[in-house]
Amino acid sequence: MSEEQEDGAFYLQQVTITEDSEGDYQYEEIPADDDISIPEGDESLENIVKTIEQRNEDLKAAAEENDLVLVQPVCQRGEVIDDFLRNFLIKMGMMKTLDCFQIEWYEMLQKGLLKVQNVGFVPDVYAQNQLLENEVKNLKKDLENCKIATNTAVETLVKLRKERDFHRMHHKRVAQEKNRLINDIKRLKKHYESFEPTLSKIKEKYNTAIKQKMLTSLEKDRALVQVSGLQATLRAIECGWNLPGAMTSGNKGHNECKKDGPSQRALAEARALAEAKEAKHHCDPPDDSTKQLDSEFPVDTRVNPYLAQMKGSPSNLLRSGGCKLTKTLKVHELAVSCLALHPRKQILVTGSDERLWKMWSIPNGDIIMTGEGHGDWLSGCCFHPSGNMLATTSGDKTVKIWDFAKVECAFTFTGHLHAVWGCSWHSCGDFVASCSMDNTVKIWDINSKRCRQTLRGHVDSVNSVEFLPFSNTLLTSAADKTISLWDARTGLCAQTFFGHLHSCNDATFNLKGDTVVSCDSYGFLKLWDVRKVAIMLSVDAGPHPGNQVIFHPSGQLVVMASNDGTVKILDLPSGQLYSLSGHEDAVQCVLFDHKGEYVVSGGSDGTIRLWT
Repeated sequence: MSEEQEDGAFYLQQVTITEDSEGDYQYEEIPADDDISIPEGDESLENIVKTIEQRNEDLKAAAEENDLVLVQPVCQRGEVIDDFLRNFLIKMGMMKTLDCFQIEWYEMLQKGLLKVQNVGFVPDVYAQNQLLENEVKNLKKDLENCKIATNTAVETLVKLRKERDFHRMHHKRVAQEKNRLINDIKRLKKHYESFEPTLSKIKEKYNTAIKQKMLTSLEKDRALVQVSGLQATLRAIECGWNLPGAMTSGNKGHNECKKDGPSQRALAEARALAEAKEAKHHCDPPDDSTKQLDSEFPVDTRVNPYLAQMKGSPSNLLRSGGCKLTKTLKVHELAVSCLALHPRKQILVTGSDERLWKMWSIPNGDIIMTGEGHGDWLSGCCFHPSGNMLATTSGDKTVKIWDFAKVECAFTFTGHLHAVWGCSWHSCGDFVASCSMDNTVKIWDINSKRCRQTLRGHVDSVNSVEFLPFSNTLLTSAADKTISLWDARTGLCAQTFFGHLHSCNDATFNLKGDTVVSCDSYGFLKLWDVRKVAIMLSVDAGPHPGNQVIFHPSGQLVVMASNDGTVKILDLPSGQLYSLSGHEDAVQCVLFDHKGEYVVSGGSDGTIRLWT
């Protein structure tokens, strides 16, 4: 036994089995262990014991690993009574009582009168109550926070509902406006489509009217021939001429006399009489009393006192197109067709398609006066050089002179056969010129209240007229694509400028009078040298028509009112063209203030806008 133990073998019990007892011994049946596998040939007792020991060691190692993984339970210890009292006094804020308790407690501990092991712990009920009280406080705080969050959420919900309702209403309104705009666009498209047949009908009517006019003129000539024939016959009867079928006293035979037809001289006299009647209808011939009231044209040797303004120069922002819209005034419900600035004051007059004009104080936009009396749209207006009167032109074929002192229309000039497009005062203030769609320009005398001159030479509508300041020279532009210079004293055309390919809508002088700028119906700007009668510069600012053009007082800038809703600025030294956008419709008229610091524009949207 000792030798086997030294070899490492270990036996629980050694039993010797004899052969005789083999039949009487009962063996226990041991189930096979699947985890224990012994190779065949090594099934000895020592090997089996080693295998079992190794398996037990593996099981112990696995159990230790499981113990390390498991969380060790924390033992809870009850609170000691003295700590409970301290916590209670601190919680209640009884600091003096706490100090007394601490002194007495530690004195008893030092004297040995108090045994700590006999003090004990606070019962679980009190500790549990304290925990529950703390939990209740925390829950109350959470409840208050939840109430605040709930109120905030309710307010946010109400606000969001209001915003939702507002956006819903806004969406409905936008949808309605969208539908309305769609209907308007459809209506405008239909209206636009109806333009072509309407224009064709108008052209047919125009051609028919021309034919009727020609037929009427032929019938008129025929009637004049008949009248002249009758007049010649009457004169022959009065002079004792033989008539057809009559016999002379000295001739016994039946002598047949020839009929005396109308001579060319009689026909010319009849036509001259008809023209005189027509001229009397349009421009009454002056009698002796009227001739005495006629004004005299001043001499052309006067010097323009405003030439000093040409020494200045426009601002850099104005030259670079950096003007900004500073003021917008809604002055009329319909289109603003013309503008006029008082010669000395910051007063502006606007004319409109509403058949009236209004006087405004600028730049504040206060209305001063309103004038009514025209029977159709206003086309032009111009201040008297003294600023006491205003001349207006209209589609009703008249020119009206308004007296501000009497606050009424002083008198009306009638004589044009078609709409009057514009007017201009002579610097002396005694004459006003008007241009019309009847291809003529008339010069009216304010003192004698009659037409002094009728300028004929254009073959189409005269669209603009302007007096050269302190001169008797007139500048006109017409739909026949020409610009003309006239002598107001004689009514003769001094010079005609050819170069535009389309109808000229406006033309004006610079202050020096040596340069003319014009614009046409395709937006072309042309500068003309008056002395050389030649084009200096041509700029394409189209394709939209140019309605009016003006010079800056310095003569270095040209501003044009364009039909595309913009104001075009042309810097002459650099040749650069800029645009000012702001109007919602076509720009009909523009002008500079007296110092050239800002631009005033009027448009078909019924507004005037100030650009500085």
